[in-house]
Amino acid sequence: MTTHLHAKTLAALQHLIEVVAQLRNPDGGCPWDLAQTPGSLTPYVLEEAYEVVDAIQQGDQAHIAEELGDLLLQVVLQSQIFSETETFDLGDVAQGIAEKLIRRHPHVFGDGQAATPEDVRVSWEAIKAAEKGDQADSSLTAKLATYGRSLPPMTATMKISKKAAKAGFEWKTLDGVWDKVEEELGEFRHALAHESAENQAAEYGDVLFSLMQVARWCNIDPVAALQGTNRRFVQRFGLLEQAADKPIEEHSIEELEALWQRAKRKIAGEEVEREE
Repeated sequence: MTTHLHAKTLAALQHLIEVVAQLRNPDGGCPWDLAQTPGSLTPYVLEEAYEVVDAIQQGDQAHIAEELGDLLLQVVLQSQIFSETETFDLGDVAQGIAEKLIRRHPHVFGDGQAATPEDVRVSWEAIKAAEKGDQADSSLTAKLATYGRSLPPMTATMKISKKAAKAGFEWKTLDGVWDKVEEELGEFRHALAHESAENQAAEYGDVLFSLMQVARWCNIDPVAALQGTNRRFVQRFGLLEQAADKPIEEHSIEELEALWQRAKRKIAGEEVEREE
């Protein structure tokens, strides 16, 4: 049974590789696919990754499979483009990650010991550091810079601030964090009134960074929190739109605010009923 499933999976992957290769074939391929570069495709890599996460959170298995396929396409397409210059191909990508997994799981593929997930994490980090050796800057600054380059901004902020705090760069109390938020808000307001657009953007970033320190201190996931707010906004806006007796743009802001508050109360009531 397992062998049959492996054969089916390998055949499907080979078919996908061939489809993508044809899309990139100068003789009869797709003009859009042929125009793409690794750089032009990076927004799609990020978009598809976020859509996978959303599908998992929604719990729709068919949707999860579809979105994983879209993400897999990005991996195959990137690999195809690089293979055309004989840099590497999908086989090299797969072999590389398989070898890395074997190296970093000596408790599975060797004689290492790791009884808990924390043991595995410590072992993984130690092996990773040993692999890099003297080839990479091991300073904390270098690690923080890597987070800033490679992670989504909000995730990077949390990683950067957690690592800095662990090294001792931390407030003594939550009140100190709130003082920083107020300080940054004041600087942002001043920038809006007196400084360049570039400085305004910089100060706005400082406000967001300081607010995320509050989330860190309170053990709140800021990404999940904002995603929840986005969902609630769309849900409330949908009820507002349903209740409007004319196009949205023809309502006054006072009328829209009244509809908005009504939507909030309706959703809150429904949530209370579900809890009961």
